[in-house]
Amino acid sequence: MNGADTAFVLISAALVMVMTPGLAFFYGGMVRVKSALNMLMMSFVSLGVVSVLWVLYGYSLAFGTDHGGVIGSLEHIGLQGVTVDSLTGGDEGIPVFAYALFQLMFAVLTPALMSGALADRVKFSGWALFIGLWVTLVYFPVAHWVWAEGGWLYELEVIDFAGGTAVHINAGIGALAAVLVVGNRIGFRKDPMRPHSLPLVMLGAALLWFGWFGFNAGSALAADGTAATMALNTQVATGAAMLGWLAYERIRHGALTTLGAASGAVAGLVAITPAGAHVNALGAILIGVVAGAVCSAAVSLKYKLRYDDSLDVVGVHLVGGLLGTLLVGVLATDGVGGLTQLGKQAIGAFSVLGFSFVASWLLAKLVQVTIGFRATEDDETTGVDHAYHAETAYDFSAVGATAVARAASPATPGGAAHDEPAAAPQAGKNTTRKVDA
Repeated sequence: MNGADTAFVLISAALVMVMTPGLAFFYGGMVRVKSALNMLMMSFVSLGVVSVLWVLYGYSLAFGTDHGGVIGSLEHIGLQGVTVDSLTGGDEGIPVFAYALFQLMFAVLTPALMSGALADRVKFSGWALFIGLWVTLVYFPVAHWVWAEGGWLYELEVIDFAGGTAVHINAGIGALAAVLVVGNRIGFRKDPMRPHSLPLVMLGAALLWFGWFGFNAGSALAADGTAATMALNTQVATGAAMLGWLAYERIRHGALTTLGAASGAVAGLVAITPAGAHVNALGAILIGVVAGAVCSAAVSLKYKLRYDDSLDVVGVHLVGGLLGTLLVGVLATDGVGGLTQLGKQAIGAFSVLGFSFVASWLLAKLVQVTIGFRATEDDETTGVDHAYHAETAYDFSAVGATAVARAASPATPGGAAHDEPAAAPQAGKNTTRKVDA
């Protein structure tokens, strides 16, 4: 066993774990106050559901002995056959328990990413059942395809260093499929649905950025030059993407928003995830700028296509994942770039996209027709925090009933997560901007 590398992987696993509560804050700040706790819980419950399923059979399905390139065996049910002395099969000298823990955190985060698309309107029990089914029938097989020896995309030599396909494309298109089953929120494109707490959004984005160093650099499974390259590229791509998003936002909407800065950073983190170990720092900057601008433009598609992706999971994770997965085929500097590699990247990206969309739609439909997925109209209108958790995010009792009503029912003009805020009028100048709707 290599003690230094083992410590590095364990620390990286802890960093990736922080990303799930970070995501909870990021999404929780974006929703209306009446749904804030529910949004936090939709991420947190993944830590429970997926952790248990991973030990029972998830690790075995994802990394057990290959069966036809599509799924692992059940030889490690309950982590059977894995001991404290078991090491991974490569040259890393990493205990299997450490690697299993690291990969578990990926499995926890991926379904949590989808929760933002379904904000405000799903039954909590339906969501918990959905993510249990989804990781079993979608995530575990795709993780095997991409990262397990014998997996068909692994053998095709598709480059996905830390999860562009298995995590971000997978979650982004899965979220879209679930949205199409569940339907739009009451008042979508008509009522104001602006973030209730931008400071929470910024805190969540900061935690995601911090944890992403474990997500990306930790995927090297060793404290070496590859990990250092990935860490550096993660930082510069994220910064570049934030600037790219803000530049597009300034040109398109005339403002530089905190929500745009946070979302741009996440878009950069997503895009560099599959590519960062195979490009140089200049390539990372290019990937970041492109991802920031393109993802910023992509979030408005939901208004044109009329699907209610509440917190822009599709625009950020699906589009960002596609960009990073494809651009590594163009920008790789370690001898693997070129048209041949670009073709492999496209096969990997779009095969995961197609499989995940169909499977996710069927699973969402199954939940809908069994225990129910969509919240009742009354629960959605009143707020899913009260309906499913019997709690509220903030106690307004000391400031009076008027303040409670005002906080629970936004009355200012504006739109959803990335609709620009209505500007305050100034003398002699019209500062109101058009809302994408």
